[in-house]
Amino acid sequence: MHNNYIYIAVMALVSYAIRVLPLTLIRKPIKNRFIRSFLYYVPYVTLSVMTFPAIINATQSPISGAAALIAGILAAYLGAGLLPVAVICCGVVFVLELFC
Repeated sequence: MHNNYIYIAVMALVSYAIRVLPLTLIRKPIKNRFIRSFLYYVPYVTLSVMTFPAIINATQSPISGAAALIAGILAAYLGAGLLPVAVICCGVVFVLELFC
């Protein structure tokens, strides 16, 4: 039980260091175009990496999850809003899980 507190303390220190070090080490504005564009896309990539496996594994079969993902991307590309995309994805999963 005592080791759990050590683990939590180490995790807290690492998390704190990751957030504080950039603030203390980088004082000037970043002018490098590559680094700026890299930092711009980090939140989007992180969200995608966390969301994509959940979409595939949220259904009974990965095929229905992948089909819903493709249908959602297609509907969003064609200009559908958030609610219609969600309804289309749910419908695709429902139909595929019902008949396959």
